[in-house]
Order: sequence, then C-alpha cells, then structure tokens
Amino acid sequence: MSTVIDYYFTSMSPFTYLGHEAVRAVARKHGATLAVKPVNLFGIWDISGAVPPLRRPPVRQRLRMVELQRIADFRGLPLNPKPQHWPVDPTLADRSVAALVAAGADPLDYMQAVFAALWAQGENIAEPDTLARLLKEAGHDAPTILKAAESEATGAIREKNTADAVAADAVGVPCYVLNGEAFFGQDRVEYLDHALATGRKPFIA
Repeated sequence: MSTVIDYYFTSMSPFTYLGHEAVRAVARKHGATLAVKPVNLFGIWDISGAVPPLRRPPVRQRLRMVELQRIADFRGLPLNPKPQHWPVDPTLADRSVAALVAAGADPLDYMQAVFAALWAQGENIAEPDTLARLLKEAGHDAPTILKAAESEATGAIREKNTADAVAADAVGVPCYVLNGEAFFGQDRVEYLDHALATGRKPFIA
C-alpha cells in the first residue's frame, strides 16, 4: 500500500510553486502518493498568527523578496517575484483542483501550470478563461470541472481541507504531512525525503 503524503496548498502561494516539482519528485522516488488538498490560507493564518505579506514589517517584506529569488535560483525555476496579478483571489483555482480530485483525475500537472501562470507568466489565475485554457491544455474537461468548482460541495471540500490542515498543525503552505508530522514550507522537502528514506517514526510536540 502506497505511503500517503497530505499536500496542503493554495494556488496563490509562490512557495507552493517553488516546491511543487520538488515534492513530486520525492513522492515518485519513494513510491508515495500526494493527497492534494487545497485550502483557504487565511483560515490557517488566523490560527497560526501569520499575516499577509503586505502587512508585514518592511524588513520581512524585503527578506521575502530575496528568499523568493534565492529559492527560484536554487530550484532552477523562472519567477517574477512581483507578478502583475498579485495579490489574487485563488478561490476558483483552488476549487478547480478540488473538483479534479473529486472526479478522480490527477491534478498535479494542472497545478504546476496554474502556479507557473501566476508566478512566471504574468497571468491572472482568478479569471475563468485562464483556468479553462490551462485545464484544457492539461487534458481535462474544462467546462465540467469549472462548473463543479463553483458548487457548494466543492467549496465545502476546501473548507474541510483547511480545518484538517489546522488540526495537523500546518502554520502555512505548502505543508506536507507524513504520518501526522507536518513539514511546513518548500524548504522542508529534503527533510520529507529523509523521513521517507529512513522510515523513522514521526516527531511530535
């Protein structure tokens, strides 16, 4: 039976984008399954005490800009740290991923396309037409998925994922949860790799 890694994210997060291909590679390496769970990041921040980037002290905003460029360079990914369409409402994009999961489809390639559209290509991922094109390019039935994304049932999935992330002690995104242990941030992917390789018991507080 495949090991399952709960993968909490939101489509507007640059750090989710920067860690996405890395965590996919780790999952493939260990034959693990990524259980994709889009969340409402603000619902997590309300509990963890984090604040949106533009409300942080200037020194932390400057650090974030440097970190984004440093990580993109390290991961070999294109990045515009100040994209035109940001901040952006990720609700529809997140819910389109939830709709794919609910339909039994693999959303991982589509997710990468959405993240890159925002953080590398300057597109507006809040626009249905943008998402429809990305869904189609990833081989999905765009009208069906976007219709499902608008449903109350799909919205409820995202809210449940948010509650589950809070219960797992996620303090932000991306957060990868293995055997109850939360690995917060793309810079914890290597720690996740090590935990899978050694099969160690989870660390708890």
